[in-house]
Amino acid sequence: MPTLVIHAPRWKAQQENAQSFERTFNSGIGEGYAIYRNLFANLFPGCGVVLLSKDEKRRAEGTLIRLVPTEMTNNGIQRYDVHIRNLIEVEYRPERLNHCGVAVIL
Repeated sequence: MPTLVIHAPRWKAQQENAQSFERTFNSGIGEGYAIYRNLFANLFPGCGVVLLSKDEKRRAEGTLIRLVPTEMTNNGIQRYDVHIRNLIEVEYRPERLNHCGVAVIL
């Protein structure tokens, strides 16, 4: 089963007013993640989600409820709000991410 990995680093929340790990964990919604079409094609409700903050060495795992399209990036990548249920903080383990701070593990 595929797993979507999203990154919510503390530094970005502090410098760019982006959503923090803590806020994403508490709300169950990761806002505005740019996900390439080829990655999106592998995702469906019920697949896994990993929420990371590499700089804080924090990791939480849950289940994807839905991806809600928001705006497009300047270079044409669709952004999505990632709705997650049952997030549980687990022992930190890093994952490789693309330059958008996203990965799909198949």
